[in-house]
Amino acid sequence: MRVILLGPPGAGKGTQAQRLVERHGIPQLSTGDMLREAVAKGTEIGRRAQAVMDAGQLVSDEIVIGIVADRIDQDDARKGFVLDGFPRTVAQASALEGMLQERKLAIDAVIEFKVDEQRLVERIEKRARETASAGLPVRKDDTPEVFHRRLREFRQATAAVSPYYRDRGLLRQIDGMAPVDSVTAEIEDALKGRVGA
Repeated sequence: MRVILLGPPGAGKGTQAQRLVERHGIPQLSTGDMLREAVAKGTEIGRRAQAVMDAGQLVSDEIVIGIVADRIDQDDARKGFVLDGFPRTVAQASALEGMLQERKLAIDAVIEFKVDEQRLVERIEKRARETASAGLPVRKDDTPEVFHRRLREFRQATAAVSPYYRDRGLLRQIDGMAPVDSVTAEIEDALKGRVGA
């Protein structure tokens, strides 16, 4: 089972990705984590990424796809994987599709979390207040200013990825504002007809 989770920051992708990991025994692939791991291990692609970052530049799609390719070739990803927060652009989606085709693989389903942005902002602000009142450090991403910027970035780049997958018959939209267990049930229902879930 190869699944992509799409949606704005704070929509619950990470929570639902973990539930898919537990239920189906497949790894969650986060490009940020994979990038850090490749750099730490000093792989060829990791060294290329490190050189780009040291120069203060963004890592190219080619390098990110290389890191994803290296990761899905590992044993634990043979049964499938959950991609959380990637691809972020149509160019990345196209490159991912090409890389998977080279391996005679394909994405089984793309789940998009539809959300009410105002309620999402309120959810993030509430999380920040609860974290602060518990005496814990608030995530940098949970400040209203940063969160609004991330939402704008999502709308500008990532929102175009949905039509790409809709045109391929892979996209299923779910209500990301529903209770967590309801979202999980809706995801499992969406996967039933697409993969051996």
